[in-house]
Amino acid sequence: MSLSGSRQPIREDVTDLHSQPILIVDFGSQYTQLIARRVREVGVYCEIYPFDIDATVLREFAPSGVILSGGPETVTSGNTPRIPQCVFDANVPVLGICYGMQAMAAQLGGAVASSNRREFGHAQLISQSPGALLAPLFAQAENQTANVWMSHGDKVTGLPPGFECTASSDSAPIAAMEDRAHGYFGVQFHPEVTHTDRGGQLIETFVRDICGSQGQWTPANIVDDAIAKVRAQVGSDEVVLGLSGGVDSSVVAALLSRAIGPKLTCIFVDNGLLRQGERQQVQDAFAAAMAQGQIGKLDIVVVDAVAEFLEHLAGVEDPEAKRKIIGNTFIDVFDREAGALENVGWLAQGTIYPDVIESAASKYGNAHVIKSHHNVGGLPERMKLGLVEPLRELFKDEVRKIGLHLGLPEALIHRHPFPGPGLGVRILGEVRPAYAEVLRQADAIFIDELRAANLYNQVSQAFAVYLPVKSVGVVGDARRYEHVIALRAVETVDFMTARWAHLPYAFIERVSNRIINEIAAVSRVVYDVSSKPPATIEWE
Repeated sequence: MSLSGSRQPIREDVTDLHSQPILIVDFGSQYTQLIARRVREVGVYCEIYPFDIDATVLREFAPSGVILSGGPETVTSGNTPRIPQCVFDANVPVLGICYGMQAMAAQLGGAVASSNRREFGHAQLISQSPGALLAPLFAQAENQTANVWMSHGDKVTGLPPGFECTASSDSAPIAAMEDRAHGYFGVQFHPEVTHTDRGGQLIETFVRDICGSQGQWTPANIVDDAIAKVRAQVGSDEVVLGLSGGVDSSVVAALLSRAIGPKLTCIFVDNGLLRQGERQQVQDAFAAAMAQGQIGKLDIVVVDAVAEFLEHLAGVEDPEAKRKIIGNTFIDVFDREAGALENVGWLAQGTIYPDVIESAASKYGNAHVIKSHHNVGGLPERMKLGLVEPLRELFKDEVRKIGLHLGLPEALIHRHPFPGPGLGVRILGEVRPAYAEVLRQADAIFIDELRAANLYNQVSQAFAVYLPVKSVGVVGDARRYEHVIALRAVETVDFMTARWAHLPYAFIERVSNRIINEIAAVSRVVYDVSSKPPATIEWE
C-alpha cells in the first residue's frame, strides 16, 4: 500500500483505465453512489459491490484501496452486515464512513454503542491529531474545527488496538480514527456530501495520496477506450440504436458515430407523446454536430408512428396498462424498422452504471442479475441481437461530460430527464391527441420561462401534468370550464429522494398567467409541493 503522500500526475496516455481501482463496499447508504461519483471526479475508476462480496471477485478486481459506505443498520445488533474478511486480507488502505467506521471498530477489537445524543445534519468536527487523512479538512480551518455532515445513532466508544483518535464532535468523542501502520481510517461523518467542508479533498487524499491511484479516468481517455472496445466487439457488423433524444441515447449515438461511422443506423420513433418540437430539435442538434465535424456522419431514420401509438392508447386510463402499451408498441415499430435493415448484428443501448447497480444487490436482497435491456425491453430476444452498451460504467454526470467532449450541444446534454413513455404518463387518465397537444404547449411555456429566468439549471427536473378534472374559470366576461394543469419542479442529487423546488411566487404566477391566457383548453394551474418521499417525481 502507498502511504507516502506523493501524488501521481494525471496521465492521458494510459492504456488501462481500470488499473488501480477503488472498491466501494455498499452497506445500504443513500450516499453510496455519491461516494463513487466523488472518487470518479478525481480521475480514479471505482466500482460498487454489495457488502457480501466474494473473496474471488475482490481478488480479481484488485483494488488499490477500499471504501466502506454508511448504512441504515446498527452494528450493535448481531445479525446486521459486517465487513468481509477478504477486505482486510487484501492488504490495501481501507476507509470506513459512518456505519463502515463502526463496523471496522467493532470487528477489529473496539467498541460501539448507541448514542444518547444522535447527530443528524451539520456538526462541528474538532481536530485531535488529524494525521494524513484529515489534514485537508483542517488546513484552512480556524480554531482547528470543520463543518461536517453527520447522520448516525451509534458511536464508537472504544478504539481498536493500534488506532488513535484523530477528531471528535459534541456527541461522538471518537468522530475519526486511524491506524496508519495498516492503512485503516474511519470517519463518523459523510465527506461525500457537499455539506461537509472540503470533503472532496479528503476523498481525493485517500484515493490519490494514500492509495496511490493515478488520475487517469478522464473524458478523453474514456472516449478513446470506449471506441476501441466497440470496434473490437462489433467487427464488421451493422449496429442499430433507438435514438430517443435523451442524454444517454444521444451520447451513445455520438460515440458510435466516431467508433463505427456508417455502420450505425439510428431509429427515432415519433410516438406522438414527445415534447414540443422535440423531433426537429434532435434532428437539428445532430445535423449541427455533423456539420461542425464533431461527430461522424449519422444515418437517422425518423419513423412517424403517432397514429399507431394513439390508436392503441384510446380508452386506456390505468397508468401501468398505458406503460405496457407504449412499450410494446415501440418494440413493434422498432422491430419492424430494424428488420428492414441488412447485416444488423448488434443493438446499442444507453445502459448506465446506476442501472447495473440496481440489478446487482446483495444476496440478502435481490439476486445478482444484471439488467441487460432496460431501455428497449424485449428487443434483444426478439431480434436475436448482441448488445453494445458503451456507457454501462458511467454515471449520468459522466455521460454528460462525455457528450460535451464529443461536441454535442449543451442544450441537449443538460436537458431534464424525460420518461420513456413520454407524455403518456403525464396525461392522467386516457391519452387523447387533443390532451397531448395542450400538455405540450403548457410544458413548453413552463420550460421557456424557466430558461428565461435562469432557473432551468437550478432545478433537476421540471414539467407540466394534464389532470383529468375540469375547473370553472372566468376569462374576460366569459365562463370557462376546462381542464387543470399541474406544474412540477424538483431539486435532487440522485433522484432517489427529491425536494419540491421553491420557485419564486412571482415566477409561478407568470407561468400560470401565460398558460391560462395562451391555451383556451386550460382554466386553472396548480403547483405541486410534494417531496419524494412520500410522493414520486412523476405523477404516474
